[in-house]
Amino acid sequence: MPQDLFTIAQQQEIIAAIQQAEKNTSGEIRVHIEKNCKEDVLDHAAFIFDELEMQKTALRNGVLIYLAVEDRKLAILGDAGINLKVPKGFWDEIKDVMISNFKEGKFTEGLSQGIILAGEQLKKHYPHDKHNDENELSDEISFGGQ
Repeated sequence: MPQDLFTIAQQQEIIAAIQQAEKNTSGEIRVHIEKNCKEDVLDHAAFIFDELEMQKTALRNGVLIYLAVEDRKLAILGDAGINLKVPKGFWDEIKDVMISNFKEGKFTEGLSQGIILAGEQLKKHYPHDKHNDENELSDEISFGGQ
């Protein structure tokens, strides 16, 4: 089962990173973890993005971090609102930081660091609005596939 790839403590660490990252932005970050991804990773991440209804945020500022652990596939996918504001290759630096951690077997650290960096980037385009900001998407990690 994909949830067995991370201990409860590791899952809590990743969730805490999401919560910390979202304190400074109205953007929403989700993490989806699977063991395998047998198709193009961006196509599959787009499917998961839709399945998680991430396009339903008011500002279209959701970000999905998708990881297929055994197939070593990673995608960071931003919604339409974000993609209109950021340059091409915007997520590549974050992916590089995550991958360097993953190569050392540090999946929890890599995910957490990537989440924090994504939050910092989101803050530039979608700063936190203390009067209107609500948590539109769950901070829980979603798991899929076998």
